[in-house]
Amino acid sequence: MQSTARGDGRRLAARHRNIELGLLALAVAVCLAGHIDASLALTDKLPPGLLVHGLSLGALVVAAHLAVRRFAPYADPLILPLGVFLSGFGLVLLDRLDFSYKAAHAAKGDYQKLPAAPSQLMWTFIAVAAALALIVFVKHHRFFQRYVYVLMAGALVLLAAPVFSPTDSFGAKRWIKLPGLPSFEPDEFVKVAITIFFAGYLMASRDALALAGRKVWGMTLPRGRHAGPVLAIWVVSLLVLIFERDLGTSLIFFGVFIVMLYVATERTSWVVLGLLMAVGGAAVVGTVEPHVHGRVEAWLHPLNYFPPVNDQAISAQPAEALFSLGTGHMTGTGLGSGRPWLIGFAGRSDFIFTTIGEELGLAGVTAILLVYVLLIQRGLRTAVGLTDPFGKLLATGLSAALALQVFVVVGGVSGLVPLTGKALPFLAAGGSSLLANWLMIALLIKLSDSSGRTALDPVQPTPEPLPVQATPAQRPAAEQPGSASGPDGSTDPTAALGTGTGTGTGSGSGTIGTGPGAADPGAPTELRPAYGHTPAAGVPADPGAPTELRSPYGGPHTDPQAPYRGPHTEPQASYGYPPVPDQPTHGYGLPPQSPFPPDPAR
Repeated sequence: MQSTARGDGRRLAARHRNIELGLLALAVAVCLAGHIDASLALTDKLPPGLLVHGLSLGALVVAAHLAVRRFAPYADPLILPLGVFLSGFGLVLLDRLDFSYKAAHAAKGDYQKLPAAPSQLMWTFIAVAAALALIVFVKHHRFFQRYVYVLMAGALVLLAAPVFSPTDSFGAKRWIKLPGLPSFEPDEFVKVAITIFFAGYLMASRDALALAGRKVWGMTLPRGRHAGPVLAIWVVSLLVLIFERDLGTSLIFFGVFIVMLYVATERTSWVVLGLLMAVGGAAVVGTVEPHVHGRVEAWLHPLNYFPPVNDQAISAQPAEALFSLGTGHMTGTGLGSGRPWLIGFAGRSDFIFTTIGEELGLAGVTAILLVYVLLIQRGLRTAVGLTDPFGKLLATGLSAALALQVFVVVGGVSGLVPLTGKALPFLAAGGSSLLANWLMIALLIKLSDSSGRTALDPVQPTPEPLPVQATPAQRPAAEQPGSASGPDGSTDPTAALGTGTGTGTGSGSGTIGTGPGAADPGAPTELRPAYGHTPAAGVPADPGAPTELRSPYGGPHTDPQAPYRGPHTEPQASYGYPPVPDQPTHGYGLPPQSPFPPDPAR
C-alpha cells in the first residue's frame, strides 16, 4: 500500500515536471514572438541576433528546468514558467524602448541613448544562475531558520547603507555606489532577508502576540508589552522614509510584517493597528519631508505641472503616464507602434508599465496583472500545503512582498497611490531587482517542493493495526471474567457484583434478580467513577464513590459488555491496541499508559 502511494506520487510529480517543460517552451515562444512583432513594427525587419537570443534563452530555461527536476521534483509546475515569462517579456519591452530612446536622444548625447536590454540580459543569466545555486545547495527551506538573526543584522546594515551615500538619485537614497563597481539597490535584498527574519521571529513569538488585551470600540487590542515589535518595525520604516526618502521600501517593509503578523496570530486588531500607524506615519512624513511632499502633491494634482499652473516643483511623469495609459484604450496601439519613450528615463523603470498600457491596451495590462496574481496565488497555495509554521510564514511573506511591490508600482503609475520609484518586478530594468526577485522565485520553488513532497510522497509507513482482543461478548461463557455458573450451567453476570447479605434469584435471561439484597438499577456501581451524580437527600456526598455508567468522554455509556477495568477507573478506547491493565491512580487520575501490553518476563 505504501509503495503504491509513493509510486503514484512520483508519477504525478514527473507529470508536473513535464507540464512545467511545456509551459517553459510556451513562455519562450511568446517572448520571441514579441521580439519579432516589435521589430517588424519599428524597422519592418526581423530583429538582428534573434536566433542567438532564442538559443541562449532556451538553453538557460532548459538548465533551470533540469535543476528543478533533479533537486526539487515536487515543486509547483507554474512558478518557474511564470518567472521566465515575466523576465523574457521585460527584455521585449526594454529592447523595444532602446530603439526609440536611441533615435530620440541621439542628438542630445545624454545617457538615455544607451541601450538597457543587453545589461538586463546579462543580469537575467546571473539572476537565474544564483537561483539555481540556491535550489541545488540548499537542501531544505528550514536551513534559513538557523540564521534568521544573522540575516536580520545584515538586512539592517544594507538598509542603512544608502543613508551614508554622498549623493542621491532622483530625490531618493536607495542605491549604493562603490568605485569601479556598478551601483546596486540594497532594499531589494532587504525585502527577502527581512521576510525570512519575520518568519522565524513570528514562529517563536506568535503565542505571546496572540494574547488578548483590552477591548476598545468592540475591537480587541493587543497588550502594550506585546505591541513593542510592531512599534519597533514602525519606527524603522519611518526612519527609512525620513532619511532615505524611500516611500516604497517603507510601505513594503511595514506591510509585509503586518500581513505575516495577522497570519501568525489571526488577530484583526493587528491589521487595523498597522494601517492606522502606516497612514499616520506617512501623513506626518509627507508633510514635513519635501521630496515625499512633492510626490504627494504630484499624486493629488498631476496636471498642475502644465499651464496655467506651471508648478515646476512637481514631476510631469504622473500626468504623462495618464496620457500614455489613456492612449492605449482597450487593445493598444501594438508593440512598437506607440510613443511610451516620451516619458523619458522612467520608461525603463517603474513607468515601464505605461508601455504595456499604451501598446497592449487594457487587455495587455489585465493579462500581465493576472500573471502576477497567478504567481502570488501559487505562493499562497504553497503556504497552505506546508506543515511547518516557519515555511507557512515564509511563503506567505514572500507572496505578500511581491503583491505589495506590484501594488505600489502599478498604483503609483496609474494614479491610485503616490509614486514610490520602486521597480516593477521582473519587467523593469535593474540588476538588483532582478536578482532579488529570482532569489524569491528559488525560495518559492524550494517551499513548494516541500509542500508537494508532503502531499505526494509519504515518508512514514502506516503502521499495521495490532490484533484486538476479543470482547467478553465474543468469548466462551467459561472464559467470561467475573462470571459464575449456575446449577444449570448458565452464567450469572451479577454474581461478581453481589455485595452485602441480600440474595437474588437468577433467571435464564441474565437480568438482575429481585429481593431484599438485589442490586438497585439506580444505585451506584463499581463500573465507573461518578461524574455529575447528585447524592440523595440526607446521604453525604462521597466524591470518590462510583455512580452511573459513563463513557470516556462524559456521555452515558451504552456498551454494558465493555471490559471491566476495576473501581475508580475509566474505560478508554483502545484504537486497535490491546487494553491496558489496571494501574493505581493514587487520587491523581489515570497515569500515562502505554498502548502495548506489559512484558510478562519482567
